[in-house]
Amino acid sequence: MISGGGTGGHIYPAIAIANAWKEKHPSSEILFVGALGKMEMQKVPEAGYKIKGLPVAGLQRSLTLENLKFPFKLLKSLTQASQIIKDFNPDAVVGVGGYASGPVLYAAQRKGIPTLVQEQNSYAGLTNKILAKRAKKICVAYPEMDRFFPADSIAYTGNPVRKDILDLSGKREKALTHFGLDPAKKTLLVLGGSLGARTLNQAVLADLQKLDAEGYQVLWQCGKFYFQEMKSKLAESGLTTIHLNEFIREMDLAYAAADVIVSRAGALSVSELSLVGKPVIFIPSPNVAEDHQTKNAMAYVSHDAALLLKDSEAIGALKQKVKELMEDSKLSESLGRNIKNLAKPNAANAIVEEIEQLIA
Repeated sequence: MISGGGTGGHIYPAIAIANAWKEKHPSSEILFVGALGKMEMQKVPEAGYKIKGLPVAGLQRSLTLENLKFPFKLLKSLTQASQIIKDFNPDAVVGVGGYASGPVLYAAQRKGIPTLVQEQNSYAGLTNKILAKRAKKICVAYPEMDRFFPADSIAYTGNPVRKDILDLSGKREKALTHFGLDPAKKTLLVLGGSLGARTLNQAVLADLQKLDAEGYQVLWQCGKFYFQEMKSKLAESGLTTIHLNEFIREMDLAYAAADVIVSRAGALSVSELSLVGKPVIFIPSPNVAEDHQTKNAMAYVSHDAALLLKDSEAIGALKQKVKELMEDSKLSESLGRNIKNLAKPNAANAIVEEIEQLIA
């Protein structure tokens, strides 16, 4: 059983683990448990797996009526999680973070079923810190995570990512054709996640004309929350070198086309970008728990494996950072090489091996 979700950063590693397990154990049954109304309820079935939903939700930062419902939703979710576990009778339960993983792993631990926590970030979330006390194994993506978890339970596996980005060689020409890009121009890839990132979008908007004047083209994933607004602004600019997308499904081709990448620093993005091995400018989101995106980014910046641009400084400063990398081939090559050295390409299989040991 695999539980968690809420964002792609939790869902895609969970699916990667399931795929790796299924490859080794094709006759196994796998059941996902997610939160009702969250994206895992769509993405997991699309990947070919069954999923059950819990009514669990998080606490809002401001005082709302939804917060009054929280204890009732949590209690109901604990009861339902216990019943789902009783019915499915799993040999092991994996939690990948997100609202649903708390009730499911808690219920499994109470029943004596081995549990494994997969922590994607360099700064552990509160739920995982609590669950880890009774988990048999904690799989992490960063060193020195014994700050949060019992050292003897930690396995340094990395974050599982989709297979298609493990080898980008020979894909550049196909990528340029697919996105309608000019082979003679250098390409900036901007990624703000599936929902979008306001600051990244505003930063691109602010420097549209300058990026075009420098001779760059932009492959831009702006996210579904901002697509119509950005589409309208782009139409006003009249520029043809900016290739706007609500969401990019062919991420392997997007990475293959890129000369420089600008991205948020969510755990999944950082792990994928380390495998890609291209120069990256991280603009961490400040609107996340414990500022963990900055901590994720700094784990790479401290190894000279990426550049950091603060969210508060990004608008108006993006073009200059991009130009720095586009024109300094030595720096670009060094960052690309260093970030690739931090990659963990076999993370999903490493986690599968840890699960196997739990139920051996």
